[in-house]
Amino acid sequence: MYIVIGIFAFILFFFVLPGFRVVNQYERGIVLTFGKYTSTREPGLTWIFPGVQRMIKIDIRVTTVDVPQQEAITKDNVPVGINAVVYFQVIKAEDAFLKIQNYSFAISQYAQAALRDVIGGVELDTLLTERNRTADEIKQIVDQATEGWGINVTAIKIQDIEIPADMKRAMAKQAESERERRAVIIRANGELSAAENLKKAMELLSASGAISLRTLQTIESTTTNPSNTVIFALPIEVIEGFKKLGGK
Repeated sequence: MYIVIGIFAFILFFFVLPGFRVVNQYERGIVLTFGKYTSTREPGLTWIFPGVQRMIKIDIRVTTVDVPQQEAITKDNVPVGINAVVYFQVIKAEDAFLKIQNYSFAISQYAQAALRDVIGGVELDTLLTERNRTADEIKQIVDQATEGWGINVTAIKIQDIEIPADMKRAMAKQAESERERRAVIIRANGELSAAENLKKAMELLSASGAISLRTLQTIESTTTNPSNTVIFALPIEVIEGFKKLGGK
């Protein structure tokens, strides 16, 4: 009796209990039997045969990997330094483990190559103004390559774009010139609008004869001192205005 209990306890402690594994909700367990893939375990408590099977847990959460700064030449021959971040997620744990040795490192390397290729096909102005579109092009290239690894690249974000100092100064001068040009246009539009309003006012005053009254008011305000003598040269329009007033 004691021998049976002892054998049972031996099996329990050395074979049964060591075989229990817990797979977290954000993981998948890859089971290899004698080195051969046999199954993928879902989250929860599971058991493998100790010594015969082993389990490798794969994280399936969205993961980020930095793409270190890359030196690239744009289509218009401007050297730039660019770094980015790749967001990816394992969608097939068995492929990510069996088909690629280190998928995080592989994604980083592939993203570096794709980044240099895409940057070489766009001009600097396009790169600066359409950063998201450039990042989407890189994402499509990397995502297509990693699909066979059981990886889904969810997004690629370009963080910094460094350009030469002389190019920065040239861009600053260009921006300043653009601001001055816009200021000149705004002032010219304001003067044109004011001139049009004055023209309309003069036409209304001339049509109604009120310009003559305005002229008389001006003369009266300038001759408050009887000792002053003021000579006015009246335009034809003013005389015509007086005639209209006399006719009324």
